[in-house]
Amino acid sequence: MAVKMRLRRMGAKKAPFYRVVVADSRYPRDGRFIEEIGTYNPMTEPAQIKIDHEKAKKWLGNGAQPTDTVKVLLKKSGITQ
Repeated sequence: MAVKMRLRRMGAKKAPFYRVVVADSRYPRDGRFIEEIGTYNPMTEPAQIKIDHEKAKKWLGNGAQPTDTVKVLLKKSGITQ
């Protein structure tokens, strides 16, 4: 099972809000997921990033691959270098 850390889009039209989730790569973007580990709101200034550090490190240690966007969010929140 290829596990990815990626964004799940929520919110209204033209007002995106994202949840950072861990999901099987075969599932659709907004479909089934394994665990929610945080949120990302790009509409605020500055953008709000809330990620559970313990859960993120656990999943990275178990081999979950973050997408490019999630990789940047993890770096900004201080989880990875």
